[in-house]
Amino acid sequence: MKESPLKLICILLAAAMFIVGCVSGNRQLESLSVSPSAISANGSAVQFTATGHWSMAPATVMPQSATWGACTEVDPTPTSDVTVSTTGQATCASGATGTYMVFAWDPDYGNTGGECLAITACGAGCGRVSATAQLTCP
Repeated sequence: MKESPLKLICILLAAAMFIVGCVSGNRQLESLSVSPSAISANGSAVQFTATGHWSMAPATVMPQSATWGACTEVDPTPTSDVTVSTTGQATCASGATGTYMVFAWDPDYGNTGGECLAITACGAGCGRVSATAQLTCP
């Protein structure tokens, strides 16, 4: 029995849409990494980039969309010594010295609801997918 070309195209298109729908629903962000992993500011702004590591193709996404911030390295507490823009550009405040943690986390992964009480100053906790890098000021 010979199928018409149009019917065959419709069958193939439906099968492809089914496969794409099944696969895309299972894609998960497994981890993030931040680069460079350690750098000295030397008096200028430093650009950090988040890379997403996913369970399915494309397995690596760079740059990965993320929420950025900074904390102290010694006892991960919030800091105003370093500011980080929404695009990952970190700037040391005037007079800031020492090593700080720049963090990135993806707000779409992890528990960020009202019942979540364990988010650290460096953005981790409650199942969040996050990563950190070191920034030395000045």
